[in-house]
Amino acid sequence: MRLTIAGCGDAFGSGGRLNTCFFLETAKATLLVDCGASALPALKARGLDPNRIDAIVLSHLHGDHFGGLPFLLLDAQFLARRDRPLLIAGPPGTRARLDTALEVFFPKSSGSKWKFAWSVAEITPGIPDEVLGHSIVTAEVIHQSGAPSTALRLGDGDKVFAFSGDTEWTDALLPIARAADLFVCECYAYAGKLTGHMSWEILQTKLPALRARRVMTTHMNPSVLGKLDELRDAGVLVAEDGLVVEI
Repeated sequence: MRLTIAGCGDAFGSGGRLNTCFFLETAKATLLVDCGASALPALKARGLDPNRIDAIVLSHLHGDHFGGLPFLLLDAQFLARRDRPLLIAGPPGTRARLDTALEVFFPKSSGSKWKFAWSVAEITPGIPDEVLGHSIVTAEVIHQSGAPSTALRLGDGDKVFAFSGDTEWTDALLPIARAADLFVCECYAYAGKLTGHMSWEILQTKLPALRARRVMTTHMNPSVLGKLDELRDAGVLVAEDGLVVEI
């Protein structure tokens, strides 16, 4: 399993980082985990061909995590001329939100006669499922997005990739992270208790309980980006746009 980080920024591009977009290559398929608004240019800037993506897995339905989908779909339709099926998997409400986004950005596009097959699978939190031969389980977390916001755990039979999505601390993260080969965890702020987001002050106290083989922080605002040496000294990896990690 190989992770290429096309984007790991917060919603506001702190530090010049692009929205969340993780390009995950496994023995079974190529997956995109989240597809933030800047995902398409981020992929192209890294030389990551969107036509290679077999499925897109969404943690939640905020624009910095799913807002790139209309652009990616229409690029596949008109420029990349995709001819392979594409699966989009996300929390309940994904299809309706995606159709709405397509209509807002490009009116009448949701009714297009698509030149390639794409479908949406909605994954119920807490119910084990599968995405193109990968095991997946999601857990609802604490982050208001108008639909269930989830953490997710993906396995290809050999390695496990886990992701917190956006959330403040919740014990629902523990089974998602446990024994994962890589657990990517949002760490939006340096200190304090925030609504819907994690701070380093809280996350660092929870690291032993996560019991993941490696932990990586992502989705960081300037208060965290100014103290990355402290995070690294605590033994965590720090996400960077363009970083490649063998899992």
